[in-house]
Amino acid sequence: MKAFFITRYGNSPAQFGDLPEPTLAAGQVLVDIHAASVNPIDLKVKSGEFKAFLKYKFPLILGNDLAGIVTQVGTGVTKFKVGDAVYGIPSNATMGAFAQQVAVNAADLSIKPSNLSMEQAAAMPLVSLTAMQALTGIAKLKRGQKVLIHAGSGGVGTVAIQLAKLMGAYVATTTSTANVELVKSLGADQVIDYKKEDFETSLKNFDVVLNSLDAQTLKKSVSVLKPGGHLISISGPPTPASADQMGLNWVMKQIMRMLSYSIRKACKKAGVNYSFLFMQASGEQLAQITTHIESGAIRPVIDRSFVFEQTNDALAYVESGRAKGKVVIRVRN
Repeated sequence: MKAFFITRYGNSPAQFGDLPEPTLAAGQVLVDIHAASVNPIDLKVKSGEFKAFLKYKFPLILGNDLAGIVTQVGTGVTKFKVGDAVYGIPSNATMGAFAQQVAVNAADLSIKPSNLSMEQAAAMPLVSLTAMQALTGIAKLKRGQKVLIHAGSGGVGTVAIQLAKLMGAYVATTTSTANVELVKSLGADQVIDYKKEDFETSLKNFDVVLNSLDAQTLKKSVSVLKPGGHLISISGPPTPASADQMGLNWVMKQIMRMLSYSIRKACKKAGVNYSFLFMQASGEQLAQITTHIESGAIRPVIDRSFVFEQTNDALAYVESGRAKGKVVIRVRN
């Protein structure tokens, strides 16, 4: 099968070539991939940023989000049958979406939303699971609470705004001038144009902040929260609890303790909580998201679409930081 893969970490383009077709293990299904999408984590994995605690085998096929058709069902699988249209994310130990086929744990997939195309569906799994696990899992966001979502026009931001509004929250977001109308259309109640104003002077007494930006933005976000509030970051730094969640050893736990010391100290001084979110694949949670998509409460936001052979161009476009929402790859026409 054709795939985009790497044989070592670095900044060189991914290789495009033939690799053996996947073999099924118990509990897995084989999926013919019709569409995939690009996430910043694909670039971080490719460069080796996560090599200390995410142990991949080479050759490593890149890509997380996928949508496609089940062509084979492994032993013990009763959830899906051949011909089902599905979407989801391979578990963190594998990746593999930038290929014509992939073997995926059945527990990591859900039936594709009936009102979405393959490309639209492929744009949703990682960002929607991230938003759900942050807002419902960690923050336990309640109706009437106030949440600040940084980078509202990004992949996670576009879904998190919609999910937070669905949960009845007051939503503020940061974005650039060019994307103000986009985030308003997604339901944002208050938009901070970071080119014109500073969010930390405009926003106060928030219950939750979801950060996907740099360390400086993370630190500034502490002042936005009221005592007892929750600062959640998907861009780091990870905490000792993250090491436990990822099954890492004592040494890595101490490294994460040092990496997060400064922000944890600032949060403790302000009387707020800090969590790093390491998103987990979940077909069960995707099924809940499917319900919201099919009801029209949540919709994908897609910036550009690339054909399969242009996968490296799609990665470069996401790396440029210009994308609004998601960038998708048409693996099969």
